[in-house]
Amino acid sequence: MSSIPNELKYSKSHEWVRVLEDGNLQVGITEHAQELLGDLVFVELPEMGQQIAVEEEIGVVESVKAASDIFSPVAGDVVAINEGLEGSPELVNQEPYEDGWLYTVKPSNNSGLDKLLSADDYKEHIESEDH
Repeated sequence: MSSIPNELKYSKSHEWVRVLEDGNLQVGITEHAQELLGDLVFVELPEMGQQIAVEEEIGVVESVKAASDIFSPVAGDVVAINEGLEGSPELVNQEPYEDGWLYTVKPSNNSGLDKLLSADDYKEHIESEDH
């Protein structure tokens, strides 16, 4: 079973969200998602300053097996991207919840954070997908 940290929120499309101390929201893909994709070879991230909406397609992760769109689980302005992934996309495989984060947003008033799944709800979601 994949690791599912309790302090994070999750989307049904397998992205996670961490609320940072400054109120910004850091986003990545879950361990479950990277396991399904396999070894990542390329990550396309949103642009700095880009305004993104909930469920907007904002990037792509490519593995040796397939390419998969990234959908933003939250709305806001992109204030940071993980530039380390440009040269080392495998960080998403190695540390999906730490150094493998994708981008950070300054949330809008209607960020969508309240509609995301808890760790327990996400675990139930992936278990139901597997059956």
